Amino acid sequence: MVTRRQTFRLYPNKAQERALFDARRLHAYLYNACISHRQTEYKHNHKSISYFDQQNLLPAFKAEWEEFAALNSQALQATVKRVDLAYQAFFQRLRGKPKFKSIRNYSGWGYPAKSGWKVDSTGKHGTVTLNDLGVTVKMRGKMRNHEEDWSYPTTLTIVYKPSNRQWFASFTVEVAEPKPKFGSESKLNYESIVTYDLGTETALTLFDGTEFEEIENPRFTQKNDEKVRKTAKQKRRKRAPKKGVKASRRWKKVNKRESKLKAKVARQRKDWQHKVTSDIARRYDIGVTEKLNTKGMTRKAKKGSKRKAQKIGLNRSILSVGFGTLNKMISYKIERKGGLILELPTKQIKPSQRCPKCGAIHKEWAELSNRYHVCSDCKFEVPRDRGSVMVMYNVATNQQPGFGTNLVSLGCLSSTSKTRKYTGSMKQLGQKKRQKSSQVDVGVLETPTVYTVG
Repeated sequence: MVTRRQTFRLYPNKAQERALFDARRLHAYLYNACISHRQTEYKHNHKSISYFDQQNLLPAFKAEWEEFAALNSQALQATVKRVDLAYQAFFQRLRGKPKFKSIRNYSGWGYPAKSGWKVDSTGKHGTVTLNDLGVTVKMRGKMRNHEEDWSYPTTLTIVYKPSNRQWFASFTVEVAEPKPKFGSESKLNYESIVTYDLGTETALTLFDGTEFEEIENPRFTQKNDEKVRKTAKQKRRKRAPKKGVKASRRWKKVNKRESKLKAKVARQRKDWQHKVTSDIARRYDIGVTEKLNTKGMTRKAKKGSKRKAQKIGLNRSILSVGFGTLNKMISYKIERKGGLILELPTKQIKPSQRCPKCGAIHKEWAELSNRYHVCSDCKFEVPRDRGSVMVMYNVATNQQPGFGTNLVSLGCLSSTSKTRKYTGSMKQLGQKKRQKSSQVDVGVLETPTVYTVG
């Protein structure tokens, strides 16, 4: 069984919305109380508080604050756990130090188990019942895939978006794991392999071994940029909320208009991303791309840099396309139907600097301004993005000398995207992490799964 997340919009009436707001306020208060407790104990007693310490204090906390007694106990434990996870990420230097959250910035709460709530859905519309609040709220939406059903709903998260005053219910559902189409009992079909490269001028460049396909950047952010800037300028002239100062009525009005504009851009981008990635996943069973560090690519320019403005523009273009989201969507949609995703290490392969015909490295090709490549060794000419996808295709199909994992001979069984934390170079992946197929029973080849080498 694998876990999928499905999100539906809720349509509460006024009485139900008041109950939801009250529950959200109480969970936000508990979140801040847990942070305050940890800070106080460490400051005065030099004692670190664990999740279990705070969880064991919940009965006394509910006895002292009677309004918390009606809330689901597991939902309260989940809020305490959120604080613990925030501190664990801080200790591992993955996130900043946890801060107090205002009710404006507190999204919602969750039910970590199948208790305290009930969902009733026909697959398109339905209701969700929250036992602790005593409400049954209408919801609207449908499952993404007709194969998935409500057999094993496991968790529920209630989310509120203040920008457009909308409520959502996000479920995790356990569904049957898709059978891999490739492995011991099936031969790879290279007619269904595609390599893709992400860019800012052309959002996606695809290559299936015979034909190229270029998907233009829709530039939703740039098209609405002037409206957003004008609205932001109007908001700066109004009285903003501060400590002890309420926001003016005009500031709230402009802020609402600005939020709607930004939400519209986000919806346009998300809709485009889903349509493009669904089409790719429908046509191809194997996806090949390079491993991108989107966070590093969009890092701020160094202090005093002469090209600070250019770097800001590049970051905006990358975030406008949504490199990370596109990669994730293509990966999970191909893997969901039993396909494979192969992520190539950029530093070893150098797809933007390597000639797809002779394999020569040209360091000057690394400059983003160099959009058309001419190899000085073999005189091969190709546009930058097309050359990159050609190199990745050659690597994946073992046609690039000295590189690539031969998927046919090694009997690829699982996507490298699932084991990327442990993989090194493609040579290591081919030689060590995927063992040779072994003969078992009546001529059926059994391919071992990926394992890590110390």
